[in-house]
Amino acid sequence: MKEIITLFKEIGALKTGHFQLTSGLHSQQYIQCAAVFERPTTAGKFVELLIPKLPQNIDTVVAPAIGGINMGYEVARTLDCRFIFAERQDGIMTLRRGFALTAAERVLVVEDVVTTGGSVKEVLEIVRQHGSKIAGVAALVDRSKGKADFGVPFVSLISLEIETYQPENCPLCSAEIPITKPGSR
Repeated sequence: MKEIITLFKEIGALKTGHFQLTSGLHSQQYIQCAAVFERPTTAGKFVELLIPKLPQNIDTVVAPAIGGINMGYEVARTLDCRFIFAERQDGIMTLRRGFALTAAERVLVVEDVVTTGGSVKEVLEIVRQHGSKIAGVAALVDRSKGKADFGVPFVSLISLEIETYQPENCPLCSAEIPITKPGSR
């Protein structure tokens, strides 16, 4: 795991500074998996390390847009199965672009980083609405501190405990360190 974290730092996927997360919380570190997917060979190596942890006999990989798209595609490519993604329409996660699921499909939901698991839970609900079989959830990085519970098996390549602060109790704010808002929403 140390080698993976070192590589994350080297390629700029694990950043240090003062960040306002999508949740509104502040943090001294930020994981930007988009940097992993700037390098397809590196991304492929990470996914290859994740594959042995995954459930078998997956028919379809589904990922939430936008962060999970590259990850989901790479997992599906490696597993040689179908890939689709869910995206927000009027604030609601949905399948668009002609994507559909059937009750016969065994589905793996894939995300790049899980913090609260909110987007994954929305995608799981879509899969359930279609009656598909949920094989599990996979992520490159689990930031949930083991708290993400999807009611199905959940695996990740690495788990990172990144400390977060409420804005009013943030030592980085107290030190007047400039803040960056890197989130995707």
